[in-house]
Amino acid sequence: MPTATHTPSRLAILYGGFVAGSLDILAAALINRVDPLIIMRAIASGLLGRAAFQGGLPVAMLGLLLQWAMSLLIAAIFVFAARRLTWLGRRWVAAGLLYGVVVFVVMEYVVVPLSAAAKPHFTALSLLENLLAMELFGLIVAFCARGVGRRSAPTA
Repeated sequence: MPTATHTPSRLAILYGGFVAGSLDILAAALINRVDPLIIMRAIASGLLGRAAFQGGLPVAMLGLLLQWAMSLLIAAIFVFAARRLTWLGRRWVAAGLLYGVVVFVVMEYVVVPLSAAAKPHFTALSLLENLLAMELFGLIVAFCARGVGRRSAPTA
């Protein structure tokens, strides 16, 4: 049974993944000054290529599902690491900021280049904005995972 100091791993993954993933779409829309549906089509373009931008709501929903799937996977990796490396939970702010940088690097320099999506072109400002968005993503995931693996002392 969960206690005040213990978060079940599945809840940490679900909360961290869905909240961070959803806010990431909104952050991208703000950074790029476009409708979130365009961001979701851009995510779907990882599978569909440029044709995704001609799609309607079904393509945008595919992008949302892909975003959530990636976000849940990213959250799961952190949660499982936090179960083994307890300092990730104790120092969740530092861990989240560091994880945000790792996620940014992996997404921009591994995942996107291997996808059918157009490769991003960063200016200094957009690089900073996107890195900060991933820092927020990492903080949300780490916050949700901060109590994973810790249990209260048994009571009599």
